Amino acid sequence: MKGPNKLYFGDCLTIMQNMRSGSVDLIYLDPPFYPNREYCAIYKDETGHSLPAQTEAYCDLWTLGEEREQAIQLLPVFMREAGIDEEFAQFWKSWMNALRNTQPHLLAYLSYLAERLLPMKSILKRTGGIYLHCDPVASHYIKVLMDGIFGHYNFRNEIIWSYKQWPTNRSHFQAMHDVILFYGKGKKNTFNVEYEPVGKNDLKRLIGTTQYLDSEGSAGKIPADEMTKGMPLRDVWDIPVPDGSSKKRPVHEMRKSLALLQRIIKASSNPGDVVLDPFCGCATTMEAAHNLGRRWIGIDISIHAIRRAARMRLENRLGLVAGQDFVISGIPRTIKGAQNLWKRDKFQFQKWAIEEVRGFVTTKRTAEGRIDGRRYFSIPGKRKLQSMAIEVKGGKSLNITDLRALEGVLENDAALMAGLIIMEPLALRSTWQYYHNKFRSDTIVVKEIRYPRVQVLAIEEILKGERFDTPGEW
Repeated sequence: MKGPNKLYFGDCLTIMQNMRSGSVDLIYLDPPFYPNREYCAIYKDETGHSLPAQTEAYCDLWTLGEEREQAIQLLPVFMREAGIDEEFAQFWKSWMNALRNTQPHLLAYLSYLAERLLPMKSILKRTGGIYLHCDPVASHYIKVLMDGIFGHYNFRNEIIWSYKQWPTNRSHFQAMHDVILFYGKGKKNTFNVEYEPVGKNDLKRLIGTTQYLDSEGSAGKIPADEMTKGMPLRDVWDIPVPDGSSKKRPVHEMRKSLALLQRIIKASSNPGDVVLDPFCGCATTMEAAHNLGRRWIGIDISIHAIRRAARMRLENRLGLVAGQDFVISGIPRTIKGAQNLWKRDKFQFQKWAIEEVRGFVTTKRTAEGRIDGRRYFSIPGKRKLQSMAIEVKGGKSLNITDLRALEGVLENDAALMAGLIIMEPLALRSTWQYYHNKFRSDTIVVKEIRYPRVQVLAIEEILKGERFDTPGEW
């Protein structure tokens, strides 16, 4: 394996902060503006079930919690450290204060994005380029942010990806385009001119209206070789959306166009270059890079997405071999690895543990406090999915209060079952005996099988393949 060809599980912020400066030739990112929608789509692809409408199936990044507010306050400092103009750092503070009371969700999103664009600028080569894919709802805000971080003088194009879908009756024109903002890292970035075919009538019209300047600035004719190749590609791209009508196509892949990614990669990189997608999702970017002979790095915060991309896209579709053609990093495989993840990023540890037991993280709170995640299952005769509320304790300490809180979840939440994930099995010795018999006797019965309503799993057991015992299959 020539490398890097890596899939990383984790927050791209943490991973990119540990990447070598100037190590990437091209970055393409399509940050999710609606993370719940993407996450629910992956769940439906994996399970065949839709999540309950009221479920918060993914951590809502776009809220102004304490952690997000702290990040907003620190961003001017990080901008100065990254060499961003002081004027923009001051502008950021004023801008954020204005958005705090008018568009708090947008503020949370922009600050989240700004945190990650700063290390992207660092790891990008001087000749590198970055393409940020977004929709028109936030594109004008994001362009201001990109101007400040990458420099307005490094702005290259606002690319319009135009597509057609079946229209719906609305009170305005149909929104059928996305925006892709293209910036260079410096004055000279890698760029390979691509051409589009031109019809004879269009060619006559263009020749009659276009003034060509030669190398000395004199007026001349359009070069014959360019006329043969066609017209240099415009900034409006008519590329069809992948067939969303096919029931066989995973829901979360519908908006990812392989042709779109191949066009970007061909234009702004060369064979052997390194392409990074920090929100790689279903790994369309990885497939496009592979097809064009580029090396690649993909990052995603969802372990479900990483594993699905490796299995469905890289192995089944492209025939790549894990460990030989690519490496998956960031997924703990030992107790030590799990402990290191806990120390490095407690939220990612929690997320990994929940997703390992086929659960999904959640932000829902009850009277007893936060529910870290949920595991969904079906029961015969019930139309709606049922759930197990999951709590995660990554430290070594565990007391009766924790177990009582878990029991309280069943009293204050609609969950039918409750599960506790702990780091060390020894943590239960002093407290488990008290509750052991009580937990065993509190069960639900499905098809004459008894399932304990409250269950506990240690990380060591999870690494061995053990899971919570729940009815139904997914």
